[in-house]
Amino acid sequence: MIYTVTLNPSIDYIVHVDQLKIGDINRMKNDFKLPGGKGINVSRILARINVPSTALGFIGGFTGSFIKGWLKEENVQTNFTEVSDDTRINIKLKAVEETEINGLGPDVSTAEMLHLKQILKDVTKDDVVVLSGSKPASVPTGFYQELIEVIKSTGAEFVIDTTGADLMDALPSGPLLVKPNNHELAELYETTFDSVEDIFPYGAKLLATGAKHALVSMAGDGALLFTDDAVYSANVLKRSVKNSVGAGDSMIAGFVGAFVKSKDPIEAFKWGVACGSATTFSDDLATADFIQELLPEVIITKVK
Repeated sequence: MIYTVTLNPSIDYIVHVDQLKIGDINRMKNDFKLPGGKGINVSRILARINVPSTALGFIGGFTGSFIKGWLKEENVQTNFTEVSDDTRINIKLKAVEETEINGLGPDVSTAEMLHLKQILKDVTKDDVVVLSGSKPASVPTGFYQELIEVIKSTGAEFVIDTTGADLMDALPSGPLLVKPNNHELAELYETTFDSVEDIFPYGAKLLATGAKHALVSMAGDGALLFTDDAVYSANVLKRSVKNSVGAGDSMIAGFVGAFVKSKDPIEAFKWGVACGSATTFSDDLATADFIQELLPEVIITKVK
């Protein structure tokens, strides 16, 4: 089983206006609401490629009920830790320019944090746990590392998709996969990249520090996969770009979903690129049919 952990889920409230006038009344052209959170996105894509998962994390209030109901409709199994505060709402205001107002997240108690740890104690060596995204402000620094220690004690594999100190601290524990984009990777090692080849030594560093596989997404330049014996690149698929939200999560879902079946990182990379690209070309997360349409177009090349 794949488990996804979203510590700070949200309802993403997406609002379109023709023009935003600060200090005045603005009329919406259209709006819609979606469940948000990186781990939740992973579970939603896994469901589309027929890989079961269970979504974990902190959720609460009427906003949390909305998310649970949506996931139930999409046949995503959940075992959330209920918190007393409401799950946050993030506003995505789309006008000539896009403006985001993200909520802080709930106040999570010590008992609620312990409850999530208790759930993770029940995973097994055959499971993979995907840890994704930011933490609520009330969750202490180092909490991801505490969860990793619980996961490792069960023999399960874990994936971590975050940045900065949380990512660096996780590497010595041997994550199955990490997935920074090229900008996040440069920031992690306090450097800059002028070419794709400049990325190679730093992807290798991720593996040398402990990661088993590393994906580095590069937007219009495609993506790289680092394994213990080679570096692979994927071509850039051509469609109209509609959406960047959830593309990285979709890539992780495709990779992990395929890897648990085949144990082949190259095949998993192909699925990751297809899922990530399909979301990029969609208004919401990718559909199953669109992923299948793009899959034959993905070409993986060994570059080092």
